[in-house]
Amino acid sequence: MVFNIEINAPPLRVTKDNVVLVGNTRVPLETVIWTYNEGATPEEIVMRYDALDLADVYAVIAYYLKHREAVESYLEMVKVESERVRQENEARFDMRAFRERLLARKAAKQKG
Repeated sequence: MVFNIEINAPPLRVTKDNVVLVGNTRVPLETVIWTYNEGATPEEIVMRYDALDLADVYAVIAYYLKHREAVESYLEMVKVESERVRQENEARFDMRAFRERLLARKAAKQKG
């Protein structure tokens, strides 16, 4: 009997916006890797993100461990882009004024 070994690509797909998603879900690669790096096991990751398949999470982590430099580079790019978007949004919207309006509304409800 011959044992056939299949070589499968990691269950990752890239959206038109260059976001890497896991399997057929909307869970981004960075969510799985950051959660794993925080100490979560693949089983715990699947419990937190129930759209994920356990085999896919193991495959993604294996891919990360074998291609750590490339994945870390992608994660850094995601982090930089997220920070840029956050700063852009903060510049566009005055969050202090928004917070003050919410607090005033809360105070008004408590009074009356």
